[in-house]
Amino acid sequence: MASFTKLASGSWRAQVRHKGRYVSESFQRREDARRWATDMEGRIDRGELPTSARARGIATFEDLVDLHVADMSEVGKAPGRSKDATLLMLKRELGKLIAHFDGNPRQLIPMGRIIKFAVATAMRQEEICRVTWSDLNERTKMLTIRDRKDPREKKGNDQRIPLLAVSGYDALALIEEQRSIRSNEDDCIFPCNHKSVSNVFTRACQVLRIEDLHFHDLRHEGASRLFEAGFRIEQVSLVTGHKDWKMLRRYPTPRRETNM
Repeated sequence: MASFTKLASGSWRAQVRHKGRYVSESFQRREDARRWATDMEGRIDRGELPTSARARGIATFEDLVDLHVADMSEVGKAPGRSKDATLLMLKRELGKLIAHFDGNPRQLIPMGRIIKFAVATAMRQEEICRVTWSDLNERTKMLTIRDRKDPREKKGNDQRIPLLAVSGYDALALIEEQRSIRSNEDDCIFPCNHKSVSNVFTRACQVLRIEDLHFHDLRHEGASRLFEAGFRIEQVSLVTGHKDWKMLRRYPTPRRETNM
């Protein structure tokens, strides 16, 4: 599905969501935006992985955050003070964290990949460490989370979520990277103890002198990016597992004009 938004500048922003893929671009004329969207949908149908012109220039996490802030401002949703502070903190510190983990050959837990997966799926650390290969449906690009946290149900709250590629990270591609290092005895996709993940994350923050950053912040960032990608609150809740939408209404939701 393609959507088109007229921006305050008078230009048009096109967004394409098709078969689990997302890409956006801005144009001076609406007709150019429509033609581009049609071309992108065709590329996705052919199995290609299209990216916007700006996204193709992304090389670092900082580049991604810069693009994220620019996109929010472009649609008249510039980050507020608290959101802006969070993004600046993530821009400054999260990239440092990922580099810290990826640059440590003795780090057995794939923390860099887990951090990216947390943002891509908005999953909690214990959920990430619990999902198994049998919970994955590659054909439908769905992942089942067993006994997902719910204050009303302790057990049996299983939920299937889509593995999306709209946050800057491709959730399914990250799982495939895990497959390449999988041992025969590994049943879990990320065979790590969630408490160990938390401890390693906290210890790295201490080493790097990063204050007030917690693993759970990645879940909030993941939910925020879903809204900023144009998903509605009911769609976001299907990913995050929120039964009460009050928790999700604090996130910014860009206004769009949709044309099928």
